[in-house]
Amino acid sequence: MNAPRLACLLLLFTLAAVPAWAGAQREEALAANVASAMSRSISDVNAPRLVFDNPHEGVAWLAEMSRRLQKRIPDQWLRERLLTAVQYEATRAGLDPQLVLGLIQVESGFNKYAISPVGARGLMQVMPFWVRSIGNREHNLFELTLNLRYGCTILRHYLDLERGNLFRALGRYNGSLGRAEYPNLVVGAWRSHWQWTPPAGLQQTAGH
Repeated sequence: MNAPRLACLLLLFTLAAVPAWAGAQREEALAANVASAMSRSISDVNAPRLVFDNPHEGVAWLAEMSRRLQKRIPDQWLRERLLTAVQYEATRAGLDPQLVLGLIQVESGFNKYAISPVGARGLMQVMPFWVRSIGNREHNLFELTLNLRYGCTILRHYLDLERGNLFRALGRYNGSLGRAEYPNLVVGAWRSHWQWTPPAGLQQTAGH
């Protein structure tokens, strides 16, 4: 193999094979009604948009989250596209968008092309078996919005399975149920970097 080709392959490997956590996620049989509900969630074709009762709160949220994410994703358009999709997909799944941002930070470091050693893919490190279980073979897990939709749907499923116990749900998401390291990393990233409360003025406006 010539040197330029080898260098190109090494570069591609470096970009894709970043540290990732969700590779131990286990494939389990799904009840028919659960698989059907998850499949319907994945099939949503609505374009992502900010979902806030108060539009001014949405503007403030996007500006603040964009500021925090700037070092990781310098391009403003890409940042805001990602954040809008995270907020939309998390909200429709009944999840805290800031929690999802913490999970993405731990899982992929916001690299949409991340691949784990066992093949988990994208921002939320979704295992390919989920495409077979609840999606269709045309789904590309490196596509930003689709990856977020899968990841949020899967985490919602685990939260329901664990009756709202976030610690155990995160353990299932990572494939390390019962161990504290991964849930602590995600919750720590969420609380240290992404936790957000609307400014008092916006809360009062929303209350009226």
